[in-house]
Amino acid sequence: MAEDLCSNAIEGLKKLLSERHDLAAVAAVKVKQLTADLEATTSVEKIKTGFAHFKTEKYEKNPSLYEELVQGQTPKFMVFACSDSRVCPSHILDFQPGEAFMVRNIANMVPPYDKTRYSCVGAAIEYAVEHLKVETILVIGHSRCGGIKGLMSIPDDGATSSDFIEDWVKICSTARSKVKEEHKGLDITEQCSKCEVEAVNVSLGNLLTYPFVKSGVLNRTLNLKGGYYNFVNATFDIWCLDHGVSPPLTV
Repeated sequence: MAEDLCSNAIEGLKKLLSERHDLAAVAAVKVKQLTADLEATTSVEKIKTGFAHFKTEKYEKNPSLYEELVQGQTPKFMVFACSDSRVCPSHILDFQPGEAFMVRNIANMVPPYDKTRYSCVGAAIEYAVEHLKVETILVIGHSRCGGIKGLMSIPDDGATSSDFIEDWVKICSTARSKVKEEHKGLDITEQCSKCEVEAVNVSLGNLLTYPFVKSGVLNRTLNLKGGYYNFVNATFDIWCLDHGVSPPLTV
């Protein structure tokens, strides 16, 4: 209803503008304000209708699952994935509520153990391993990753132009260096594709700098796996870290 009223008001102002040019400045400001109000209303409606759909189509159709989740969570997976809106792990791997403990960030990176600089990520890993007792940590890279493109585009002198992004993606600077050295004949797009995979391997290695992760791997209570989702052709590769990287399995 509110959306219709805003749309009608905008159309009315546009008509007035065509008839009364002397009111152009005032009307233009009002159109801009109404357009902003309309966009805000649309955003709220999307959230409301989205939750309504979830409640009727999922929550109310599977009450036993959600009653169980009230008592606590026992996920088997911890998943590192990119914040990219195209690569939601719950969609592409069909995880159900309670099955995977998620961390999403720029370029799905896992920083090395550092109590001060990367305490947020460290807290998530510690909670997943020590308290939730997850059995598998999966790091998922993906095609056409903006974070990896940013990493590959950093000048050789290391100069940065952003407040946070470049400093963050430098976590996987060794992947960048390896790709630049081993695939120097490729164009930047192909190098980015190589780095999207190599950065996952760097993150898998960084996971082993966390004492509780290393202990879990050595005691065989924890598995580390890398994954790569190519949304261009809908394929998913998965491989293991077992004192080296095993051949990938393509799904």
